[in-house]
Parts: sequence; structure tokens; C-alpha cells
Amino acid sequence: EKMTRYIYYLLTFGFILLWSSCREDFEFSPSSGNLEFSVDTLFLDTLFTNISSSTFNVKVYNRSNDDIVIPNVGLALGEASDYRLNVDGIPGKVFNNIEIQAQDSIFIFVETTVDFSDLNTNTTDFVYTDQIEFDSNENQQTVELVTLVKDAKFILPNRDNTTRVVETLILNIDGEPVETDMEGRELLPNELTFTNEKPYVIYGYAVVPEGETLNIEAGARIHFHENSGIIVSNNASIKVNGAFSNDQDTLENEVIFEGDRLETSFTNTPGQWGSIWLLNGSKDNVINYATIKNGTIGLLCEGDANQANKLNINNSQIYNFASFGILGRNTNIIGNNVVINNVGQSSIAGINGGSYNFTHSTLVNYWNNSSRQFPALLLNNNTITDSNSNTDLTQANFNNCIIYGNSRNEISLNDNEENAFNFKFTNCLVRLERRSNDNPNFDFNNTLLYQDNIFNDDPNFKDIELNNFIIGEESAAINEANPIFSNLIPLDILNIDRTIAPDIGAYQHVIFTEEDMNNMN
Repeated sequence: EKMTRYIYYLLTFGFILLWSSCREDFEFSPSSGNLEFSVDTLFLDTLFTNISSSTFNVKVYNRSNDDIVIPNVGLALGEASDYRLNVDGIPGKVFNNIEIQAQDSIFIFVETTVDFSDLNTNTTDFVYTDQIEFDSNENQQTVELVTLVKDAKFILPNRDNTTRVVETLILNIDGEPVETDMEGRELLPNELTFTNEKPYVIYGYAVVPEGETLNIEAGARIHFHENSGIIVSNNASIKVNGAFSNDQDTLENEVIFEGDRLETSFTNTPGQWGSIWLLNGSKDNVINYATIKNGTIGLLCEGDANQANKLNINNSQIYNFASFGILGRNTNIIGNNVVINNVGQSSIAGINGGSYNFTHSTLVNYWNNSSRQFPALLLNNNTITDSNSNTDLTQANFNNCIIYGNSRNEISLNDNEENAFNFKFTNCLVRLERRSNDNPNFDFNNTLLYQDNIFNDDPNFKDIELNNFIIGEESAAINEANPIFSNLIPLDILNIDRTIAPDIGAYQHVIFTEEDMNNMN
């Protein structure tokens, strides 16, 4: 009995000790204004009106040895604020009695969506601000919230007023109406000129109607939402009228096509939107001084292999595409001073035959997001399934071009030996370390196919990761271009004269500074 009583008292005493220690752990003292934060000002990057930002976070630290409670945490503008908070898993704009244990921290997540029409401003850019306030009076601490909101012109697909279902496209493909699951609509007559007054934000595919032309003025900015792009119909055209920009940091006169997420983390992210799609039958498509980036296929050009003015692209850059930079299907493309890099498959693919002529272009691929199946340049004359189309590769001329990348072979020549397969590389710098000696398409001694090319020597690019393909003074491309073609394209992509001692590629070489050399290393 004494033993039983002893055990009972021992267990009771232990429970009291345990209870008291637990109670002590959760005795929170009021905050004394000594919180620390991961940032003093949280910049939520730039966003368009009515488009939600990404989620950002602030970490709040209690560096003291006491458990504390913050009586009030919330936005200075309260429920009227366009910012949204999530404090320790609870959404809202104002919170009470937020606890932080000693030497611990909590996360506060922040988002915003701002309606530009509510801002009462005549500008096209507006800095929207608020504060997260912690406690009040003499103990109050704050974290500033800042985001730049841009006004924009939105092109949205039609929606049925009754069912609220977004309409999908019916496209005229090869003379036949084809129902698709792609959202979008035809551009209206007053939408066929894109100016540089405000950026454009396109949801779904904006279709250039048959017989019409979409003109895009110098300095215009076109942003695509997910699964969006531009489609140029039969007998329609797109004219991108960019001009040379003296300030290469702002590219103020170039036309830029990219996604609608303006946060820094999306700056070079592939796959954010679809493609600029030139349907079979579209014509007289011209792209001058454009930067096209961060989608799935930069330019998808189909049909009209014998049409000389199907697509002319000049002084333009195509970067960061999940599949192809330019994908041509039995089509006709002429490119001068074109730069392409960082695509999941090929920078340029000319498939099912066609006609391709590129001069003074830098067509490279240093994709490292995943493995890729195809080289920087892919050419084939494969027959189109269920079609009577002629898939001859009538010509594929690459003059004074750099064709390079991080694979050992950056050219694929796939000849079905039934259709014509005509190509020629003249004064090009090419990475092609392995080849089949018994394949006549890789007979480098055949001057009808290869003339004065350089294989596997260093192009000496300025900064591959930043898509900067200016060549330096150690480049194998210096003074090696054929002047016949250089005289036809007398200025490089930066408007520098190349008629004297021309270099291969889209850029004349420069002498790198010590800072450039350090960045390369």
C-alpha cells in the first residue's frame, strides 16, 4: 500500500512538473517592437492591371528569448488595400494576436492584383504602395510594399453572355474550316495596328483575318498570356516594323514579343506562351528588328514553299523557346542578321522540304534545361502524311552564318532520297564533330555543298547565358565571311558597317573589356 501511494505521488508530481513546464512555454509576452524582417521593403516587381502578381514572402523573426504575441498585424490601408496577405496559413488583410516563439520566425506571404482604372492617374505606369504594420503606437514597425502597375490594351477572346463559355477558333487550314480547342478571336478593324503607346496583352490567339494586315509599329510591346499567340490567316499578313535601337539596354525602337508575367523570375523562362503562327496561304510577312522570347515556338511558318515573300525576317532575336525558335513546314523563309538561342529542340527546323536562305545569322543552341533530341539546325524533306504536297528541299543556303551550340553535332541533314535535297553552307562556322563519311551529304570536299567553312573552332561569344552573341577578338569567325554576301547585308545587327573585313555571324567582333572577360570566366 505504501508502494502504491508512493507511485501515485510520484506520477502526480511528474504530471504537475510537466504541466507547469508546458504552461511556461506558452506564456507569451506582448511584442516590444524588436521584430526583425527579411526585407525592409518588398518589391513585387511589375505587373499589368488586373493580372495577379506572383506570391512573395517576408520572414518575421523573434530574436529574443521570450515567446511574444503581436497584438495587431495588417495592411495600413486595411480591407481597402489591393494587397493580400497570408499569415501562418491564414488569408486576410488584418490579423490579431500573432504568436512567435522565442528564437523563431513566421512567414507572411504577399500578393496583389491592381485595377489601373481605380488609380485616378493619367499615366501609363503607376507605383502602388502600402505597408504591413506590426503592432501600434510606440511599438509599431512596418515593412513597405511596392509594385509598379502598367496600363495596357487587352485583346480578349469572346465569351458567350449566357453560358459564359469562352469561344474557340475555327481556322481555315488548307482551304478547309477546322474546329480547334484554342481560345481566341479575329482582330477587329480598329485593332489591326499595334502602336507603342501602351503594351498589348493578348489572351488566347489573336487572328489576323483573311485579306487583312496586322501592322506593328516600332517600339511596340506585345505580351501573351499562357496558351496565347498570333495567327496570320490565308491571304493575310503581319508586318513588324521595328527599327534599330541605339540604346541596347532599353531596345526602345525594337518590337518585343514575350509573356505577360513581368516578374524578374520570368525574364528568361521558356514556354510561357504559344507561337506566332503563319498559316499556309498567309503572305508578305515581314519582321524587322524584333525580339521574340519565352514561348513554345517562336515562329511557326507553314506552306507556300515557292512564295518568295512568305516570310522575311531581319535584324531579329529569338530566345528561350520550349520547342523551336523557327519551325518551317514546306515553306519559304529568308533571314538576315537573325540570332537564335536556347530552345528545347532546334533553333531552326526546316521540315517537309521548302526553301530557306539565311545570311549573316547566328543560329546557336546552348539549351541546358533538359536533354534535347535535335541539333541547332534541322533540315529534312520528309513526305507529309496524307498529302500530295511536293516536299522537295528546293534550296537551303546558309551564308556567313555561325551554327553552333553545346552538342557535338549541331546540323542534321535528313534526306529521304526520294525528293530533292538541295543545300549549301558557304563561309560558315559550324560545330560538327562527328559525321558519317559514307553519307554524301557530309562530303566536305564537295564544293557544291560546302565552301570555305570552318569546323569546330571557338566562336568566342561574349555571354552565352545572357544571350549575348557578340564575338570577341579570339573568335574564329573574324574576317572569314564571304564579302559577296556581306556587301548585300552591309550592316550587322548593331548597325555596324561590315563591308570591310567582314566577320561570320550577325555581329562584327569587338575587343572585350576586362569586366567582359571576368564575366565569361
